[in-house]
Amino acid sequence: MAIGRTRAELACQKIADDILNGVFRPGERLEEVGLAKRYGLSRTPVREALRHLASSGLVHLNPRRGASVSLPDEGTLAELFEVLGELEAACARFAAVRMSPSERAHLALSHKAALTAARAEDVEGYIACNRDFHRLIYGGAHNGSLLNTVVNMRGRMAPFSRAQFRLPGRLMQSHREHEQVMAAIFDGDPVGAADAMRCHVTDIHSASAHFMHGLEGEDHQTSAPTAA
Repeated sequence: MAIGRTRAELACQKIADDILNGVFRPGERLEEVGLAKRYGLSRTPVREALRHLASSGLVHLNPRRGASVSLPDEGTLAELFEVLGELEAACARFAAVRMSPSERAHLALSHKAALTAARAEDVEGYIACNRDFHRLIYGGAHNGSLLNTVVNMRGRMAPFSRAQFRLPGRLMQSHREHEQVMAAIFDGDPVGAADAMRCHVTDIHSASAHFMHGLEGEDHQTSAPTAA
């Protein structure tokens, strides 16, 4: 298991990746025992992961039938990203005036590492750097309540954020968007930082929606299964 990741987080990532890779199809039941065996985990983190993925629209929970695969519709996805964009914009706005010199230095190092990963087309490496970049900005906002809220929301959107990095050219484009956010933060420009971050999340949404349309082209459905 990756350092710093709980077993539930690991299960959540693996299940989400398998759904978005087409391993599990819309409407297909997700059995806790089978998933636990597949990923080498116990049923407890799998159960927790399924509950978490339900908040992202990737899993439908039915009291009688259990869990099944479900992709969110466009409206739901747009609403989720709209909320995330405003939360992240607030973090960037505060970070522009509250980040310490050492925190800015760590942000610059993270950004540099992300460029190396992007140039090498190292998707997993870039995803790790991307997570670090955003969390450094969250921390730099120095607002504990906002931190908890945005981390929770970011976690809900993580499957879509991961998926959009599979699109051609997305790694370098994401890095360029980060460059604009970081420049505004380093300039001490709270309005510019918030605007740049909001635009960045909007671009993530667009890339994610593009990826989801590709799934629809493979005969994936975008609505939750109806109850029996």
